[in-house]
Amino acid sequence: MKREIIKIDEDKCNGCGLCIPNCHEGALQIIDGKARLISDLMCDGLGACNGHCPEGAMEIELREAEPYDEVKVIALMAEKGRNVVTAHLKHLKDHGEFVFLRQAVEWLMENDGSVDFPVREVIQEVHFYRPGQEHAEPAGEEAGHTHAGGGCGGGAGQGHHHHADATGPAAGGGCPGSRSVSFAAPAASAGGKDPAGQGTAQNGALQIDPAQNGTAQHGAATAGGGTQSQLAQWPVQMHLINPRASHFAGSDLLLAADCVAYAAGNFHNDYLKGKTLAIACPKLDSNREVYLEKLVSLVRDAKINTLTVMKMEVPCCIGIEQMAVAAVERAGRKVPVKSITLGIRGDVIDDRWL
Repeated sequence: MKREIIKIDEDKCNGCGLCIPNCHEGALQIIDGKARLISDLMCDGLGACNGHCPEGAMEIELREAEPYDEVKVIALMAEKGRNVVTAHLKHLKDHGEFVFLRQAVEWLMENDGSVDFPVREVIQEVHFYRPGQEHAEPAGEEAGHTHAGGGCGGGAGQGHHHHADATGPAAGGGCPGSRSVSFAAPAASAGGKDPAGQGTAQNGALQIDPAQNGTAQHGAATAGGGTQSQLAQWPVQMHLINPRASHFAGSDLLLAADCVAYAAGNFHNDYLKGKTLAIACPKLDSNREVYLEKLVSLVRDAKINTLTVMKMEVPCCIGIEQMAVAAVERAGRKVPVKSITLGIRGDVIDDRWL
């Protein structure tokens, strides 16, 4: 399968090793004086190591690679002790990878007694950990899991984002703008479900809920008293989204052309509410083959429930619909696809299931 995975430029790498402690999956090692990716299975493709390379020798690329295997990773982490396991679980929580987090917790619970540390204490510590918190945490520090910003110039002076506890540079390495984050539902419904209808996850002693999982809480209304945002996740641009992020699993996906949200007067309430989002421009964006591969993964691997495509009436915008249809065909999985076309004044010209 094609997925995002780390790529190392050996000519630029000086073997300093700063990337090693920031790869909590243990996918990197210094061999013959260079950082090497030792296993596709262990690279999660999130790029936490990327922002810690002073030589710019690391980048994320989309290529054929074996699927990431959390069970194999946590089994190897357990051999390295409590601090490494704790740092790894917090790393997953930092990046909103709650599916992998639950898999790791299940493995730990099943193997409690065969590892040399108290599993329930580790789970409890991770349960109360909130991504972005800056108090001292010996387990994370000893395992090399620092909270320093990296990647896209993330520094201490940039922590003023209104979702800083979930998306700010203090929450992990790499580019803060491309890190996957799930937001809590703007208005909690009965049963505590999120916009994608996935509900509140519980797994033994670990409870992943809006109050504890580091997701950003929206207030009852915006500061200016306007329409409340219905955005369920970040990032949204197709080049930046991670189709393996847990918020996409089983969700209703809205694939919108860039101009749609500006033309539609009530985009959030009429179209975005209850859906995950991806945006793209079929005319101006480059390397659209990457978009197709990600859509295929969303249909086939994330098993999205429905796919709604919103485009403008201009001829160049038809490409986004063609891309969605091609992705469903290539994925080999039937998914209902709805097409909505807006006029340049925001009026609905066409609304139909394909």
